[in-house]
Amino acid sequence: MYPADRARFREAMARLGAAVNIITTHGPEGDNGFTASAVCSVTDDPATILVCMNRTSSQYEIFKSAGIFCVNILTPEQEMLSPVFAGKMTMQERFAHAEWIRLATGAPVLEHAAAALDCTVSQMVDVGTHSVMFGAVQAIHLGKSSAGLIYHGRAYHKVSVPG
Repeated sequence: MYPADRARFREAMARLGAAVNIITTHGPEGDNGFTASAVCSVTDDPATILVCMNRTSSQYEIFKSAGIFCVNILTPEQEMLSPVFAGKMTMQERFAHAEWIRLATGAPVLEHAAAALDCTVSQMVDVGTHSVMFGAVQAIHLGKSSAGLIYHGRAYHKVSVPG
């Protein structure tokens, strides 16, 4: 029996492949965004998705007060955006690396994302160090590429559609 300590848990999660996403919002502070892999579909009726965000993040209060977010699912060609949105650049510098459009909520939508889910926050639940934001999907943008980008084993991997 091995303890479920933080280090072992993080190692186990490194072995769980996850899609790479840029989560964006818009509020009085302007556009804001971060990289996340802790994203999951909840239900398709009504269309709902969840995103986990660390409450110690400097962006946490901005997202909480905005009440909207967009999950931008990255393609392999957009891999370079992941470290950009996870890094220390200003928001203006981050958003300058890609082309953005707006849908129903006004949150930035990555124009060439594999898909983007534009959401209003329907509920937030605190669990440990994070908040789980449940998003009621208001609009969906489907990109031209359906190839995916996952993070697994502390590295990026391309997921191609057969055919």
